Amino acid sequence: MHEAFVIRRLFAAAIFVLSFAIAPVASGQSAAKEPVLVVLGDSLVAGLGLKPGDAFPEKLAAALTNRGLQVRVINAGVSGDTSAGGLERLDWAVPPEATAAIVELGANDALRGLDPRATRQNLDRIVARLKARGIAVLIAGMLAPPNLGQDYGRAFGAIFPDLAEAHSAALYPFFLEGVAADPKLNQADGIHPTAEGIDIIVAGILPYVEELLAQSDD
Repeated sequence: MHEAFVIRRLFAAAIFVLSFAIAPVASGQSAAKEPVLVVLGDSLVAGLGLKPGDAFPEKLAAALTNRGLQVRVINAGVSGDTSAGGLERLDWAVPPEATAAIVELGANDALRGLDPRATRQNLDRIVARLKARGIAVLIAGMLAPPNLGQDYGRAFGAIFPDLAEAHSAALYPFFLEGVAADPKLNQADGIHPTAEGIDIIVAGILPYVEELLAQSDD
């Protein structure tokens, strides 16, 4: 009777010790599998004119959490950035642990009337380098201001679907869908969305992001 009691106590103690030894490993495995989504963009991503927590990446992270998805979303937006600027900072802006990326660049190229061929080349290099790193990519499309003319608008607008097809990347056709040109959803400059405008953008792009994250798990 005494020997059986001692054996049971030793067995229970061994299980107790093993539970502590195993827990950190399991926790580490879980953390390693947590998706890391980087939003590479300009002021539309950086949150120009918005309160802390109202920028697109932060609201997207909250929406994903509400959908039961634990994702670390990194705001890699820089106000005023062009496609060339995004390419220059790509390696340090998108950390090694990134598993997925949204590329929202090109709006400032169009606002400055830059050659669409240069924008296409820069974005092509960005997407190619991300894909080469095994990062799932969602391209956020953009439209040129109408005052630049139809030829410019067609050349610029074609960049995003063309690159998505060429690189087998996901495409959200127009990042400002449902928000552009609506005074109630934009700040006084008529360009940058309000917090309410960001909510609409998040709601529209969310299904595409969920598919992107599923792709990054494959």
